Amino acid sequence: MATTGLPESISSDLSRVTESLQMLAPRWNVWVLLTLSQKPLRYREIKSALPWLPDGQLHPRLGKLTESGLLERTEFEPQDVLYGLSVRGRELLPVLGVIAAWGGKHLEKETVLDPATGHRVPKAVPRAQDIEDAIALIAPRQATPILWALRVRGTSSAKALAATAMPDRHLTNVYAPLNRLAEDFLVTKDREGRVELTAAGRDLAPVYQALSAWAAGAPLTEAANHPVWAPPPVQPQDRPALWVTTQPRIPAAPTPQARPAWKPGDLFFSHTTTTVVRPAGAPTTGGRTR
Repeated sequence: MATTGLPESISSDLSRVTESLQMLAPRWNVWVLLTLSQKPLRYREIKSALPWLPDGQLHPRLGKLTESGLLERTEFEPQDVLYGLSVRGRELLPVLGVIAAWGGKHLEKETVLDPATGHRVPKAVPRAQDIEDAIALIAPRQATPILWALRVRGTSSAKALAATAMPDRHLTNVYAPLNRLAEDFLVTKDREGRVELTAAGRDLAPVYQALSAWAAGAPLTEAANHPVWAPPPVQPQDRPALWVTTQPRIPAAPTPQARPAWKPGDLFFSHTTTTVVRPAGAPTTGGRTR
């Protein structure tokens, strides 16, 4: 478990989350998991669904995901092997959906010309790519510990962050991951060097809530009750003075819209356009700027 200056219970939780991210971070792992989200497939079927992955890349990934407990492998004959999601793998799918939602909202997307309207619109991106790119931002060493430390401490100096996120390392080791997080627009620094989470960084709350619950084997229904990333309490509004005869009209709060039921197949593509063409070759490496 990585050493941090956070309370032991939070450090244990953080360690489980970072281990989960390391399990998902290798390129194409998410694509493999989502390929198997509908039903178990034989090796040749997986290879057909991910044609850009040669055997030398696909086979080791399937082996690693099986070793990590996310896949189950059934061998009928040496050349006839069936792969499917394990129970833990199926439980991970809603978590990937939360990550996809964050990526769809915050990751930059290339624009293309819509021939129907003549306007430029965001290019449809496979949801597996959104998930992979989002994980790539928070999986590097020290990225998630720094984000958690900022969530706990609020606006902080680099020195204070180093003492909380990596107390066993030299102060200078905090600057490289901090600069990367700033380049990825997850944190911002003022002229005095104080650091705070950006809106995109704060919006990682559902991602970390879901990862924490899954890593601990807890139901996602309990994810919001997180000791670090729980929503801030709603501040009660002051009651209007009784002697005011005419009160300004306050718009009614919008009725929350029910979220559509999630389906595993929804994860492969974002829905910014009505038609999406599956890439013929390997998708390009993603990132904040794509």
